[in-house]
Amino acid sequence: MPHVFHRHTRQSYPLAVRGDGVFVVDSEGKRYLDACGGAAVSCLGHNHPAVIQAIKDQIDKLPYAHTSFFTNEPSEALAEHLIARAPDGLDWVYFVSGGSEANESAMKLARQYFVEIGQPKRSKFIARWQSYHGNTLGALAAGGNRARRDMFQPLLIDVSHIPPCFAFRDKPGLESEEDYGRRVADELEAEILRQGPETVIGFMAETVVGATAGAVPPVPGYFKRIREICDKYGVLLMLDEVMSGMGRTGTLYACEQDGIAPDLLTCAKGLGAGYQAIGACLVSGKIYDAVSTGTGFFQHGFTYIGHPTSCAAGLAVQQVIERENLLENVRRQGSHLRELLGERFGNHPHVADIRGRGLFIGVELVADRTSLAPFAPAARLHARIKAQAMARGLMCYPGGGTLDGARGDHVMLAPPFIIEDEHVAQIADVLGQAVDAAIAELPAEHRTGTPAPA
Repeated sequence: MPHVFHRHTRQSYPLAVRGDGVFVVDSEGKRYLDACGGAAVSCLGHNHPAVIQAIKDQIDKLPYAHTSFFTNEPSEALAEHLIARAPDGLDWVYFVSGGSEANESAMKLARQYFVEIGQPKRSKFIARWQSYHGNTLGALAAGGNRARRDMFQPLLIDVSHIPPCFAFRDKPGLESEEDYGRRVADELEAEILRQGPETVIGFMAETVVGATAGAVPPVPGYFKRIREICDKYGVLLMLDEVMSGMGRTGTLYACEQDGIAPDLLTCAKGLGAGYQAIGACLVSGKIYDAVSTGTGFFQHGFTYIGHPTSCAAGLAVQQVIERENLLENVRRQGSHLRELLGERFGNHPHVADIRGRGLFIGVELVADRTSLAPFAPAARLHARIKAQAMARGLMCYPGGGTLDGARGDHVMLAPPFIIEDEHVAQIADVLGQAVDAAIAELPAEHRTGTPAPA
């Protein structure tokens, strides 16, 4: 009997045995086009020779050295690479093993910053509903994914949440995007004042919302207003780019397209492209200086921070992205994929929206396109779409609870940056087949939706 504790204990999984570019191959020889990078991770596909060689070379030299004794060449080189290209003011990098650790580290560092500068009353975070920041208890508390929070609610710290910037669902038809963006951004100021500005540490948000709502970008001007509000009250702006960063949206850092710089920025998934487990928290100079001139020690740490082999992989991934001009391919193929999805689903009675940036795209499903009423949650349409896509050799990332944590279905696409025209055409075609098949198999009582919120 197998002894692996899988994500779903009642589900059997094909056995993956080999990677071949944008494909994963199972033990039966079936090929799956990875249209979601697993979870927006595999940005270079599954067997890039330069990254594999970098890992082998580092293991031959030094697989691991604990950071309480040594620094190491790969971590120093990767930090230099990231900071040289980072938004203004981000000057330091704290390497961890994944996105949850990155956000947990950011929260603890933000708290320590205020203690170091003599403002220990600051103990509260503000975040947004319909967000996700990770599965450690602090990151889970900051996240606004109700389905993931519910089981563990008694264990979570008290983080307040404001509405998301979700124009497709929440913007009235006559309101401009700019006016809508300012209105929902001003929810942050109202919450800061409600909590008491002297008590608030930071505001945490995904630059482009990932799995919880399906690649939802901010409207123009939203984050500039958020930055103004944070500066006004001395609150740290903490951007989570674990999914949307490292080129996924067409620029190395997603916030480049919003014209702002945060105080803390987290990244992971595409940083190491799945070749090694790695994440990072990029830190502003003022935060680092406060710790350095204060206690001189970040009261935090993990066994594998700054792991040499992981950092060697991350550096190789980032060098490949630059050397092969893959950000241009992200922009080009992202536009191409949006175009083909529009052709396939533009008049589809159950597709309400196609959105995103670069190769980070969401397709939202509805029971009724006029009212935007979602399918009944019991239908689990998103799970049916995943099963139908896998049966046809396509990996996609569907999700439920798009609207409010319970209602709504979407499919997220985040294919490798190396994708070519033929793969883009295959994604649009096979996803269309999977969506149609999943809807066709719904029981009659699940084919009508419930009204969307006013």
